[in-house]
Amino acid sequence: WQQLLGPEAGESPALLAGQFNLSLTTIQRVAAEVLSDASATAPQSSFDRLWQACLAGTRPRLDALAQRLEPKVAWDDLVLPGTEQSALQQIADQVAQRSKVYETWGFGEKMSRGMGISVLFAGESGTGKTMAAEVIANHLRLNLYRIDLSAVVSKYIGETEKNLRRLFDAAEDGSAILFFDEADALFGKRSEVKDSHDRYANIEINYLLQRMESFSGLAILATNMKNALDPAFMRRLRFIVNFPFPSAVERKQIWQKAFAPDVPRGELDYDHLARFNLSGGNIHGIALNAAFAAARRQGTERIVTMPLVLAASRSELRKLDKQVNEADLSGVRATRGAA
Repeated sequence: WQQLLGPEAGESPALLAGQFNLSLTTIQRVAAEVLSDASATAPQSSFDRLWQACLAGTRPRLDALAQRLEPKVAWDDLVLPGTEQSALQQIADQVAQRSKVYETWGFGEKMSRGMGISVLFAGESGTGKTMAAEVIANHLRLNLYRIDLSAVVSKYIGETEKNLRRLFDAAEDGSAILFFDEADALFGKRSEVKDSHDRYANIEINYLLQRMESFSGLAILATNMKNALDPAFMRRLRFIVNFPFPSAVERKQIWQKAFAPDVPRGELDYDHLARFNLSGGNIHGIALNAAFAAARRQGTERIVTMPLVLAASRSELRKLDKQVNEADLSGVRATRGAA
């Protein structure tokens, strides 16, 4: 990268080499394509175009093994307590500074294991685990892949290990972030060997332990069953971030962020809505249903009002088999106007 980009490249060669594990041929091709297309009127810098070209060039191998998520959220969209927010910032900072710490400062010479980062997001469904993974990927400008267990786990002996090896190898080359949703299904506790099925199941988990340890990228495990994970995985995790159920104050903030800026809405009583014991995922679902209900209306009535939000909340609470207090879901007066 240094030879191809020249002395004016600054830290670009170190950043590109630290994030992408590309061959000499690939580096030469990417650099030639991007630099030959350099234009004074281009909206992106040469470094940004190089970065995007590296990301695009490593996607095909991973697209066959996992689902690529398009991050569309940023730090301001997250509503979490300060401790958890700080932990997420530390994760992003450590990924961004790996090259400097491990190579420039020499920490890599003292480590015999992988230089990657494995973290666990634990919490109830709808508390923001997937959103947090998207925020980190968006901040780092890296591809985020959610692992499709149906494409990885195989009933045939040895096939699961092969699929996992292909997955981790491709992720390392493209510096992609691996997101294992419902991680307890793959990282579950090893069982006592009673037959050949137990033996091969334990072999899969043992292989996964070894490959996670040698992985050089960021792997995020998400689960709402933290106790179901094998203790050996817990020891190898650098960060464990617990996503608590949102408090009333946090629920109010989530409600305030739930509607897109262009959604026409009347005056909504966010303090009243925050009284409902709902997770962030439930709140976003209610906001979406209320928007669809408003879109069905005609003319000036096509606006999200408090009654529509309360009706959507009633449906969501019933879906969750939670107690519905009709006094809270009716009798709240709302006036139309700018939200």
